Parts: sequence; C-alpha cells; structure tokens
Amino acid sequence: MILASGEHTSLMHGWIPVTVQAAAVLSLVLAVGWRSRRWLWRLPLIGALGLAVAGCAYWFVTDDGLSGQPPPLTLWLWIALTGAAAALLVLGWRGAAWWRRGIAMLAVPLCLISAGLTLNAWVGYFPTVQSAWGNLTSGPLPDQSDLAAVNAIAGSGTLPSRGHVLRVTIPADASHFKHRGELVYLPPAWFAQSPPPALPAVMMIGGEFNTPADWLRSGGAIKTADDFAAAHHGNAPVLVFVDSGGSFNNDTECVNGPRGNAADHLTEDVVPYVISQFGVSAEPSHWGVVGWSMGGTCAVDLTTMHPDKFSAFVDIAGDLSPNTGTRAQTISRLFGGSVDAWAAFDPSTVIAKHGRYSGISGWFAVNGSATKSDTGGQLAAAKSLCTLGQANGIDCAVITEPGQHDWPFAGRVFTHALPWLAARLSTPGVRPVPFPDA
Repeated sequence: MILASGEHTSLMHGWIPVTVQAAAVLSLVLAVGWRSRRWLWRLPLIGALGLAVAGCAYWFVTDDGLSGQPPPLTLWLWIALTGAAAALLVLGWRGAAWWRRGIAMLAVPLCLISAGLTLNAWVGYFPTVQSAWGNLTSGPLPDQSDLAAVNAIAGSGTLPSRGHVLRVTIPADASHFKHRGELVYLPPAWFAQSPPPALPAVMMIGGEFNTPADWLRSGGAIKTADDFAAAHHGNAPVLVFVDSGGSFNNDTECVNGPRGNAADHLTEDVVPYVISQFGVSAEPSHWGVVGWSMGGTCAVDLTTMHPDKFSAFVDIAGDLSPNTGTRAQTISRLFGGSVDAWAAFDPSTVIAKHGRYSGISGWFAVNGSATKSDTGGQLAAAKSLCTLGQANGIDCAVITEPGQHDWPFAGRVFTHALPWLAARLSTPGVRPVPFPDA
C-alpha cells in the first residue's frame, strides 16, 4: 500500500529531493555548531577536504569522458558537502557531545543521498519512486510475461489488449561477447496468427551506464509501444532491448575492441536470433535502431556500417563518434591504440568511405539545452552527420525538442519518433509520416 500510494511520486522534482536536501543542510549546520575557538580553525580544513573530493570527482568524470554535457553545479556542490561531512565526522568526533556525533553521522548519508538525487535529476534514471523500487528489487517489468503465456496466446486469433515482454538469453556464438539477459517486446499483432506475421523490428540501445531494462523502466518505451499499437489495430514493430555493455559500467560504445565485441553481438548474435525465434522480417528495410546518448551514437554507427541489416535510426542526443574521453583516450580505451580500428567505427569516416546509400533514413534528436550553448557538441554533431548523410543519399533531419539530457527526454523523443519510424519500416496499417519541422 505504501508503494502504491507513492508509485508516481517524482524523484526528480517535488517534495522528496527538497526535503532530503533541506535535512542534509540542517544536519550539517547542527553538526558544526559552536564549540571553541580552536574548533573554528578546523573548519577551513574541513571545507578544503570537501572541495578536494569534488575536484577528484570532476577529474574522474572529465578524464573518462562520462558526459557529453557538463553536470549541474549543484552536483559538485553536494559532492563537496559529502566530503566535508565525512571530514567533519572524523575531525569533529573527539570532544563532541553524543548528540552532535549522532547528527554528524546522519549528515554523511543525507549529503550522499542529496548528491544522488541531484545526479538522478540530471540524468532521469529513476523518474519516480516506482521505477527506483522496481529496479532495486528486480520487480516485474511493464507487460512482462513468460514463454508459456506467450505460447498459450500465440496463434489464437485473438489480439491481446497489450503487448508482452519476454526475457531472452541470446547465444553469443558469433561474438563471444559476455552479456546479460535481454528483452523482447511482442506487440498484439504478433499473436494474430501462427506462424506470427513478419513484423518489422527495432533494436533499442540505452546510455553509457545501462541495463537492458532501462528503456522500459526509465524511458517508458512499453507504454509508448502499447499506445501506438492500440491506435493501429495492434500493429507495432517488435522491440529488442539489447545489452551493449555486458555490465552496468562497461562503456563499449557498441564497437569491437578490448572491452568486448559489442558490435558483433548486436549484429551477428541479436539480429539472427530475433529473426529465427520470433519470425520478424529479415529484410533490412524492416529493421531500425533507436538509441539514447551513447546509444544514439550506436544507432548511427550500426546503420551506416550495416545497411545490409538496418535501414532507419533514431539518434537521441548522440555524439559525433564513439567517445570515452579525448580522441586519443578513446582510441586507446576502445580500440587498443589502433587508429584504423577507430576509423572503422567513426560514422563520418564510414559514411564518406561508403559513398552513396539507398533507402537509409535517420532522425537526429537534440534537446533544447544543447541548442543554447551546445557545450557537448551534440547539436553540431547531429548537423554534421546529417549534412554528410544527405550528401551521400541518407534521408535525415535534425529535430530539436525542449528538455534536458535525461531519460524523460529520451522517452518523449521515442514517443514522437515512433510513428515516423514504424511507417519507415513498413509496419502494417501505418501510413507514411514526414519529419516534423526541424
């Protein structure tokens, strides 16, 4: 009952972040307090230690290229306060009253949680209490089902009101890429006949830190797909939520290299498996790729490298090319120092080398915050790739929408782009949809 009442309570805005952060500030003030003149001389040291922690965090984020856009200043502030709270606990323990020690101990986790909430407000990984609880407890996913239930409905001639999500274990015989379990969404139309109709398919790729379920829990992809299917007599593409990293923090950028043969897994393991197991169309004109952030870069890369497998992509706030820091760091970390290997996965190089494409199209989505300063280069990247693509036969557009670089933005873009993508992939009963005004 407690979870049900708070399932739509936001973790990005509203009373929860405000309350926790206010409690953190109050606990810090009470923990510092007035003690003695000697104690006052320790406060600059405590502040310096907090700033040092924030500086180390900044260096780590910048050096590893963990973000295409700069984190908010409030995140560095809360990281600094967390470091200061820890220093306060250690340096102020001796001689402090028991109640002040207790408050100092409480200040550390409150500041840490405040930093986490600020980070979450920036990336939107847990939009609500429900999504966080479901992820932390491995709760059921939207429309989650099992093979027995799917087999019982399949070919019955009765369309279910909603699609079904299955967990699948895809063999890695071709790539030998160690990956986690993946997910497949089957729209209502898939159950209309036996064998199932040869529906189009869309590969869904998340951000740099990811699990295959992120698009379902954080991006709202299943509601979008169900709503779309309901408006089109049960027809929608089959969605495949893939594992591009093998673990939460293994940033492969969907390439082959020291971090694993992620590209081969997606193209040589996933695509044939979904075709053989779920009867989707094997025609490249019926396959697309949607990705957010790192996944957006992957979407462009996979489609332009493999026009024999994919024909359309939606790049949501992706980079110009695979990115794990500076160009030199990226070549070292992702390609073992090989410039040739880097060039083989650089979309600009791939497009220019391939030359004229036929039947390939792409939707580049850029958030409104990127258009103001374009600090992360995402608007410039989208324009550069689309211009180069158009010169080589790729039909594309750069679409700007309000929002930040977070999962809610990714979810909105998918909702807006799905009608265009479904039509582009020849989904039954879906009329062609033009690009919106760029």
